[in-house]
Formats: sequence, C-alpha cells, structure tokens
Amino acid sequence: MTDKDLAKIDEIEKLALISAHAGGIDMPKPFEREIYLFDTHVAGTTHIENIKTIEPLLKIGDKVNFYREPTNPHDPQAIRIENQNRDKIGYVPRADNIVFARLMDAGKNLYGKITSKEWQDDWLKVEIRIYLWEI
Repeated sequence: MTDKDLAKIDEIEKLALISAHAGGIDMPKPFEREIYLFDTHVAGTTHIENIKTIEPLLKIGDKVNFYREPTNPHDPQAIRIENQNRDKIGYVPRADNIVFARLMDAGKNLYGKITSKEWQDDWLKVEIRIYLWEI
C-alpha cells in the first residue's frame, strides 16, 4: 500500500490495517472506554463464611466482577460480586442495584474497583466504584 492509498482511508481503517499486520498485537478498539458510574459498598460481607481468608487478597484498585442473579430468592435484581479468584465477597446493595441490574440484563458490561476496605468489628466494609465498559 502506498502513501497515497493510506491518505485516502480514515483513521479507523488505518488502525485495523496496523492491527492486522502487527503480528498478533492486541490493539485497543478506537472507542473502547471505562465509564465511572457510582460509588457504593459491598453488601453482605458478614454472610460470607470465609471472608477473613479472602480479605487479605482484596487490594485497593483491584477489579471485582459482577454477575446477575435474577433467580435470587431475596432480591430479583441481585448482582453478586466476586474477586479475581472467583471468590464471592457480597452483593451490590439492594438500594443501588435496580438500574445496574437493568443495564446488565441489556447486555452491558459492568464491574467494580475496590476503593477502600476496613474492618468495623466483625464487618468487613469494602467500598467500590462501579464502572461500565463501553465498546
């Protein structure tokens, strides 16, 4: 391809060409981004049997994954939160989850990042930020 040919294509097509010839390099998608939505805490940590074993693995800045539980008997909008080892650490609080559940049910990719954690007696308080990954 000549310089004149390259001048005729737009930036997205140029990125695709570079990616195709980059030998397997994973190029970022042009409009891929992380969108901050909300601050909240992890609910239900007191009900996690092995939370004292899991707690040292939870680091500030760690990503936590969200999974919908529409058949949860306590809350049909339930969103389970797991660390990167797939250990359940709790839920998005019921008071905060309805909009996030609807977004996830519509196929949106939501997740959290730990912003703080502290023991308050027997309760592990974990604060998170909720993000939407938009492609």
